[in-house]
Amino acid sequence: MKNTNKKDYEKELVEDVWNDFKKRHEARKPFETQWQLNLNFVLGNQYCEVTQSQIQNEIDKKYFWEEKQVYNHIAPILESRIAKLAKVRPTMTVLPASSDEDDLSNAKVSKNILQSISNKLDMSKLISQATRWSEICGTAFYKIVWNNSSGSVVGITPYGERIYEGDVDVMVCSPFEIYPDSNGSADINYCKSIIHAKPFSVDTIEKVWGIKLEGEDLDIYTLSSVQADGFVDNQLYISKFQKTKQKDSAMVIERYEEPSKKFPNGRLVIVAGDKLVFDGELPYKNLKYGERGFPFVRQISIEQPSLFWGGSVIERMIPVQRAYNAIKNRKHEFINRLSMGILTVEDGSIDIDELEEEGLSPGKVLVYRQGSNTPKILATDSVPANFTEEEQRLESEFITVSGVSDLLGGSTNISSMSGVALQILIEQEEARISASGEYICFALKMVAQQILRLYKQFATTNRMGRVVGQNGASEFFYWDRGNISSDEIAFETESELGQTVAQKRNMVFELLNSGLLLDENGKMSNSLRSKTLEMLGFGMWEDALDQNTLQIQKAKRENIEFLNKKECEVLEIHNHDLHINEHINFMLSGDFEKACKENAELKDMLLKHIREHKQFKKLEQEANKVFEN
Repeated sequence: MKNTNKKDYEKELVEDVWNDFKKRHEARKPFETQWQLNLNFVLGNQYCEVTQSQIQNEIDKKYFWEEKQVYNHIAPILESRIAKLAKVRPTMTVLPASSDEDDLSNAKVSKNILQSISNKLDMSKLISQATRWSEICGTAFYKIVWNNSSGSVVGITPYGERIYEGDVDVMVCSPFEIYPDSNGSADINYCKSIIHAKPFSVDTIEKVWGIKLEGEDLDIYTLSSVQADGFVDNQLYISKFQKTKQKDSAMVIERYEEPSKKFPNGRLVIVAGDKLVFDGELPYKNLKYGERGFPFVRQISIEQPSLFWGGSVIERMIPVQRAYNAIKNRKHEFINRLSMGILTVEDGSIDIDELEEEGLSPGKVLVYRQGSNTPKILATDSVPANFTEEEQRLESEFITVSGVSDLLGGSTNISSMSGVALQILIEQEEARISASGEYICFALKMVAQQILRLYKQFATTNRMGRVVGQNGASEFFYWDRGNISSDEIAFETESELGQTVAQKRNMVFELLNSGLLLDENGKMSNSLRSKTLEMLGFGMWEDALDQNTLQIQKAKRENIEFLNKKECEVLEIHNHDLHINEHINFMLSGDFEKACKENAELKDMLLKHIREHKQFKKLEQEANKVFEN
């Protein structure tokens, strides 16, 4: 009886999830149709429309001679916006929980953790993917989860299967995959529940969840090449974003519910096809104060008040693009009439069928019936100036609506502008897009917070991270979840939308000329010189000339080797003063004290190593005295 009740419960739960999913899909359909329209216009399929049934139809020609060419201004404007937003890669730091020395050290470790996972996951590529979705559809999502099959191998089961330490995984979700409980929620935090639905092949479902399902053909959105009318007498192929069938697949629906009185830790229900995969509490403590929440972060392009979905500039440009295509095509039709001419003939005076097939080719002998009027070319005027004026007006309207202009492309006369006026023009151009850049920064800040909170929850073992600098130098560090005492994120750098490489270098030169980078003796330290050359983009040159930097990096690598219980050899080529200082600084750190509790021999090994450096240094000093005498 219990099994029967359990089966009935699972069946009812699956039906409830599917009914909820269908209801949300129906409520989201107007937004989804707009996204399809935006994607088609970006791809160049611009002769489509949305009917009352929210289905896109192709707009057919009214006449066989009608021009239906596409003059796509939306795609280059989108590429310009994405290129400008690619500069938004803020450097984040972690604020310490207090002014205590341990909290200050932990904040530095947490910052290194964020930098390490950013390099490992190639976050710059993920941000670019999310930005493209948010610019086209208005909204994109990051999903931050814990992957038990990632990270370093920590053991092997008796069956020969590898055991991984687990690691954070970040993926980008398109808006087509996310279904909020209400489209009127202002943000994810205002949602009571969220559904993430995505089709998978039945083979993938069996591999990941261990469930065998009967595959079916599911509707998915994808690109396809379709034939369209172009000129009067030819066809062209364009890319189109439309629904297609994915075979042998099943829909996987994840419904996340916020904590409630009935479910204090929230609830996660996963359904694959008609089978229940999981029913339990929310797995991640990714909110402030260790509360459980949704593993999603929303990134938008334009804020729309009281709406879950962001807006896109493409929606504003579509009417302008339709008008621009129309005016260009009508202009070309007029030019065709001027170049080919329109012949007037008396009925029955010539062979009409032959004339329609062959036209008026150069040197053609036109035979007409004796006594009838001579065929004549209908007189036509030149192209009206209104065509050109309207075309130029629409090109200016593209700039007004999108906020993106090409200063060097002839759209603006900059030859007579002063440097100050040109700088003001650039600042005004960047002001429109800066809001979208800020939304990217807000999203990345929330992603970083969730990453630290997942590590705080799941990183139970000691781990090693690696930080790579701009000049290629690597720094290794050990940490565990005890080092994450704060998840408050702040930005070290401001928005770089309005800053070019030349402007940054010019700022560095101004600082050098002002003397702000020099000490009281008017000299620059080696470390500051290296940092300055890094900012100018020549960090590798300094590494080739400055042996002190290489010596310090070598000493830091030796410190890591000691943590792994490996002894390091002292060589004559070492700068013993620099090595001794680095080893002493390491022994005075809190990380070394924690490591000594796990490895009692570490302290004696490092002290022995320091004594060998001092012996080498003493021998060198005695040799120098003998040489001087």
